[in-house]
Amino acid sequence: MEPREINGGADRPRSAGGKATGRVIVIGPYLRVRRGDAETQTDQRVLRDTEARLEEAVGLARAVDLTIADALIAPVSQIRPATYLGKGKVEEITGIITGHDIELVVMDCALSPIQQRNLEKAWNTKVLDRTGLILEIFGRRAKTKEGALQVELAHLNYQRSRLVRSWTHLERQRGGFGFMGGPGETQIEADRRLIGERITRLENEIKKVQATRRLHREGRQRVPYRVVALVGYTNAGKSTLFNRLTRADVQAADMLFATLDPTLRALKLPHGGKAMLSDTVGFISNLPTQLVAAFRATLEEVLEADVILHVRDISHEDTEAQQRDVDTVLRQLGIDPDAGNRILEVWNKIDRFDADGRENLENIAARRPPERPCFLVSAEAGEGIDALLAAIEARLAATRTTLDLSIDASDGAGISWLHRNSEVLNKQLHDGRFDMTVRVDETKRDIVVNRFDAVPHAV
Repeated sequence: MEPREINGGADRPRSAGGKATGRVIVIGPYLRVRRGDAETQTDQRVLRDTEARLEEAVGLARAVDLTIADALIAPVSQIRPATYLGKGKVEEITGIITGHDIELVVMDCALSPIQQRNLEKAWNTKVLDRTGLILEIFGRRAKTKEGALQVELAHLNYQRSRLVRSWTHLERQRGGFGFMGGPGETQIEADRRLIGERITRLENEIKKVQATRRLHREGRQRVPYRVVALVGYTNAGKSTLFNRLTRADVQAADMLFATLDPTLRALKLPHGGKAMLSDTVGFISNLPTQLVAAFRATLEEVLEADVILHVRDISHEDTEAQQRDVDTVLRQLGIDPDAGNRILEVWNKIDRFDADGRENLENIAARRPPERPCFLVSAEAGEGIDALLAAIEARLAATRTTLDLSIDASDGAGISWLHRNSEVLNKQLHDGRFDMTVRVDETKRDIVVNRFDAVPHAV
């Protein structure tokens, strides 16, 4: 759908028969940025291309099977406390809603409870803001018990803030205890209390999920398997890359938030080693804080990962802004994208470029500093995967030490300890002894050297 901007007297599209083409309208109420302010603007989100932002909002609406009648940009010079939009914009949109017989308006912004209520009154229709829309998507896509718990917690925190006195039944009082009864509590107070109790129960259940995940991580550390985590903007191709690397069958589709629940699979490295690859929920601009908090149990896999693959849709017109949004969420999780060498950038979907476009990307990638390399891949076609796997293996090996040792074949306890606490790269039996090459974390290097008389591996 071609986005358009309303600025007084905009045309209202109709079908050939003159009837409304749908029942949902998506509105992008984006702040105007003056050219002189663009370079000094601290809120980078407003610098995103407005048409790309509106297209993303339409994609979010379609992700919950809404039929879009219209999509338009409503520039605002300042946010109005009562209705977000100015009075003139509200009245103009009222005419569009009436002409299209709209039943739902999606506002691509975060509305306060008062703003949402006032817009619903002005337009006489249901209004859903960006946070509510994303929560709706997550509610539909969560398949596992863990995902459902986290979505419900986020939704209840959002709903609790929406309990404004806009409906009569919320002001009615229930009787207190005793024969005569006291003033009791209003319906809104009862609703808040019930929601608060449910939130407490969900938080306790999610703590159990966190404890279970912690046990799983400790089990992997004993094996030990290193963890590689995929992060990236939604629809950047993470699940397709996940399937390509692990030969799994995680759902991958050209839609926003196609997958939600976290997935772990074994990743085979070029020289026979193994790691665990984790596919996480996609990020998005203005990701609701309720979701960041609720999904922290899932995103702990990213916190514990040895290597983080930041997958970018390099063909997207807003790829730079998407990168900033992902970096923002990583910082909220306590990960500095600019510190250390844990993060590898994966520029996905290079198959969408012609020869000149690819050459330009390769030149840009070649000029990046060695500590922040990027890898050009096509997860769909398999192009560039071998180089990416080699880089993952090199990064994992950089934090570990490779040692050679010889152990008596009868020392079953020692051999078993080595298999549990190191990565055995080579093992050969000679004259009743096992000559072994192992790779260990720096924390266990001294133990292996002192117990087994190990020496650094000769390259």
